[in-house]
Amino acid sequence: MENSLLVLLQLFLAHILTDFVFQPTNWVKNKRRNKASSVYLYIHAIIAGLLTFVFLMRLDWWYIAIFISFTHFFTDLWKLQFSRDSLKIFMSDQILHMFAILFAWLYITSNFENVIPFLGSIFQSKESLAIIIGYLMVIFPAGFLIGKATLRWQSEVEDELKKNSLDAAGRFIGIFERILVLTFILTYNLSAIGFLIAAKSILRFSDKSETGARKQTEYVLIGTLMSFSITIIIGFLVRQIAF
Repeated sequence: MENSLLVLLQLFLAHILTDFVFQPTNWVKNKRRNKASSVYLYIHAIIAGLLTFVFLMRLDWWYIAIFISFTHFFTDLWKLQFSRDSLKIFMSDQILHMFAILFAWLYITSNFENVIPFLGSIFQSKESLAIIIGYLMVIFPAGFLIGKATLRWQSEVEDELKKNSLDAAGRFIGIFERILVLTFILTYNLSAIGFLIAAKSILRFSDKSETGARKQTEYVLIGTLMSFSITIIIGFLVRQIAF
């Protein structure tokens, strides 16, 4: 198991260095401009395979380096077909790279036969299911519940929020804060929740001279308290089941 994990880490290290360290900005711009005719696209793919070969340190695994090089090339070529490198495209690109790495890892460690039993063990474990359901609940249903509960006040602060806030920023802040709170509860780091409360309280110091600033602050505080309360309840329920 230790050697298997080492191989996976070596493959990930090669990918991180290839995509984020040894790829200058001018290479990225050239690839986006010239696509398949860009020489840097080919150099980039070769580097991916070369680093994989170097980190694996096994001559008999040379074909893995070639596999990584080819999959990296075609994945990047697919990404270049889009006019904008949006977050969705970036994440899709990285997920495809991860699938290639996992496939290579499963092949060289002969772990294909363990994939189905591993997935089965997750869905047959009440601990794993409780944790998965807990995170899904704080990400999706909790957000909808808070939105419905604060609907009566949204019309009063809607104009201020549009003028003084980033689009959909509050929703993403709420999702990330609930993920962090649940993680702190499950890892028995309850004191860290105080750090989040202190960070969120900065929003209370908005300019009181602005019209509607007090209403906006109260609206944010109501949503925050509801968000924390729901997540804490879910967290303790999950902890009772899983630990």
